Amino acid sequence: MFYFDEINGKQILKSDFLPNLEHFFTTRELTIKSAELGMQEIVETNKELIKKHLNTNQLVCPTQTHSANVEFTIENKCDYPNTDALILNNKTQAIFLNFADCTPIILYDKKQHIAAISHAGWRGTAQKIAPKTIQEMKSNPKDIIAVIGPAISICCYEVGQDVFDQLKATVNNFDGLYKSKNENLYVDLKAINAQQLNELGVAQIDICPYCTCCDNDIFYSYRKENGTSNRHSTVVKL
Repeated sequence: MFYFDEINGKQILKSDFLPNLEHFFTTRELTIKSAELGMQEIVETNKELIKKHLNTNQLVCPTQTHSANVEFTIENKCDYPNTDALILNNKTQAIFLNFADCTPIILYDKKQHIAAISHAGWRGTAQKIAPKTIQEMKSNPKDIIAVIGPAISICCYEVGQDVFDQLKATVNNFDGLYKSKNENLYVDLKAINAQQLNELGVAQIDICPYCTCCDNDIFYSYRKENGTSNRHSTVVKL
């Protein structure tokens, strides 16, 4: 179940599925990624708040490109180009990835005590980035706890036939993962990713109910805000 918490009075979102992992999803109140004019000072201030909260000097973010590329973090390394999933296996760094409708997925291996964040837009979902991340972690899916964060929901995510077909091909059972309305197709990216994980053998999956488009007062939405460069972020530290 998801619940709101705060860092220095600024709202964050967490899951009670991960009591042993420091993690949260930022909201509009704690932006740490933006290319908007006038936002850079706010971004840097918020990054410092988060680093202090997590007791780290290394807050690492990859360059996301809607790929299915997965990398392990390395202490003191900050540059991860063309990477859409980061695996964290040290206690020194904190990692974050950025979102504004795409699906954030935290994967925690409770046996190995390692964690990852995957960025699953439709392209990443079509390439099964979350199952691929678990394979790179060399984890037993039964040991994985998955938390699927705020993203655009089936109510708002209309796609074309080509995207629909690519997403449908990623799971054995596509029932309930889409709807048709006035001959338009809508898909449930959060549920498709959950189905991929479930079919891999992951049993513990928490799915966030918030839609970034409907709940645009809390989260950023690329679709609703006409291509905004503002992002909310998913943050993890062991």
